[in-house]
Amino acid sequence: MIELRTPAEIEQLRVAGEFVGRVLEATRDAAAVGVNLLELDALAHDMIRAEGAESCYIDYHPSFGGSPFGKVICTSVNDAVLHGLPHDYVLQDGDLLSLDFAASVGGWVSDSALSIVVGTPRAEDLELIALTERALDAGIAAAVTGNRIGDISAAIGEVAHAAGLRVNTDFGGHGVGRVMHGDPHVPNNGRARRGMPLRAGLVFAIEPWFMLGTDEIYTDPDGWTLRSADGSRGAHSEHTIAVTEDGPVVLSARAS
Repeated sequence: MIELRTPAEIEQLRVAGEFVGRVLEATRDAAAVGVNLLELDALAHDMIRAEGAESCYIDYHPSFGGSPFGKVICTSVNDAVLHGLPHDYVLQDGDLLSLDFAASVGGWVSDSALSIVVGTPRAEDLELIALTERALDAGIAAAVTGNRIGDISAAIGEVAHAAGLRVNTDFGGHGVGRVMHGDPHVPNNGRARRGMPLRAGLVFAIEPWFMLGTDEIYTDPDGWTLRSADGSRGAHSEHTIAVTEDGPVVLSARAS
């Protein structure tokens, strides 16, 4: 079911988004060579407790997950491209790390993600991250009343295709509100002027994620982590946004 949010509800969603942004900033800044992924998860967990928020991940067990997630943040490293389950891994120089975090504050949910390189970067990794960020900006710019879901998808896909990348559409953007994953589905590739019309009050996450060499993925033995089929690296950028009469509003904006 798709619900339109009132301006007051959107402001409550902004509160959740600001918290999610702070957690991503803190875990991004803590990520360094020699830091264990479990330390990043513990930091996010401590911030959830201090805020009085609720994790959207720890008990999450959808049909595609091997078991309840059991952690509070996704940490995807190198060829792990989505849903990276934090585990006993120490970050190495040059690792490409994607952080994906969602939480509920006062019963309202926000979802956001970013990618960074730990230590010495590779030029191709920085360009891949930049591509996901440009695609996110393009998708957000298309999230206006009078457009359709397909216009967002097409804008994201155009950025990827211009760089010679293929796009996986198994996972993409999604409705956000009282729960983390709801309707509508917002694929990262599609045809303009197709799909449901965009109306003021719609709130959803837009999340382009690209891989350098393939559009195929497989599930790691941990039952959660999704890896590129050819071992190539992936990057991920995401914001929760609201469609308003005055244009799209980013609800999970970060201070830096």
